[in-house]
Amino acid sequence: MNEQLEKIEKRFNAITEQMASQEVLSDLQKLQSLAKERAGIEFIVSQYVDYKATLKSLAETRAMLNESHDSEMAAMVKDELKSLEEKSNLLAEELKEALIPKDPNDEKDVIMEIRAGTGGDEAAMFAADLFRMYSRYAQTKRWSIEIIDVSEGGEGGYKEIIYEVKGKSAFSRLKYERGVHRVQRVPTTESSGRIHTSTATVVVLPEADEVDFDINPADLKIDIFHASGAGGQNVNKVSTAVRLTHLPTGVVVVCQDERSQLRNRQKALTVLRSRLLDTERRKQEESIGEERRSQVGSADRSEKIRTYNYPQDRITDHRIGQNFHNLPGIMEGDIDDIIEALTAYYRLQSISGGEQKSD
Repeated sequence: MNEQLEKIEKRFNAITEQMASQEVLSDLQKLQSLAKERAGIEFIVSQYVDYKATLKSLAETRAMLNESHDSEMAAMVKDELKSLEEKSNLLAEELKEALIPKDPNDEKDVIMEIRAGTGGDEAAMFAADLFRMYSRYAQTKRWSIEIIDVSEGGEGGYKEIIYEVKGKSAFSRLKYERGVHRVQRVPTTESSGRIHTSTATVVVLPEADEVDFDINPADLKIDIFHASGAGGQNVNKVSTAVRLTHLPTGVVVVCQDERSQLRNRQKALTVLRSRLLDTERRKQEESIGEERRSQVGSADRSEKIRTYNYPQDRITDHRIGQNFHNLPGIMEGDIDDIIEALTAYYRLQSISGGEQKSD
């Protein structure tokens, strides 16, 4: 860690010298670039300088303790030593965390896809409940939501809903929601009061810009057709819905929520680009099959990341082995506690460099 911090401090000092040179001062673009880089490491350098000063004080204080023959003075030195040790340990932990590489996607907008899994109409209703939960959460964060495509299921539920979330740090807050969600409750359609178990899958993709992933127009098959379902008076009268097929991969995206064919095409391209970029990124880490299992799986009940138990007013996140109560409030979007717990868990994993398992 110290070697890495030394390199960062040297870079910081080198940038500071460069920014003071006449050559850089006369080049506004270069000056802005260096200023941005310097600002990005200024905090960690400040912490490292404080850490080194604390270690130096620790060494000096230990020497004083060894040399002291006065019991009253020794007690004072021991108190100071304890304080400095606590400070150095705290600074060391903060520096470890600061050295964790930042996810470049954290500040991006999000494409979310929620699909009903096992459970028929009840799974579709659960998918709708999850969409409502995330929509309410987005409202508390002052994010905006735009629906891209909807396939309605029975009892007012969704077989599938794809939508865009725009707002500050949206991906950083929602990225741990991807996976299989399981619900245990008595459906409104159940007359005998029997508890059913159903699932829905959630996919969370960072929205890709054109500069992030370039799609060759020759690789696209574009179909235009009449929109179906809710969407205004022009539904089934004007061909506005768009289906994009990426021929090299076979990925298909449909967008029919907008009244404008152009807007539907733009939205469909955004989803397609995000899916393809995510696939490329994950190819570097694991096989495509493993990626799909980790994020979506087959929607089998055994592949759950979280269980929503209505009879016991309890939500269990199986990745961190933690329970949360006040299920009605959570389903109304009060999910910050869950997100904070997951963020802390994965941050600790990054610091320790190990995989922690919770059942």
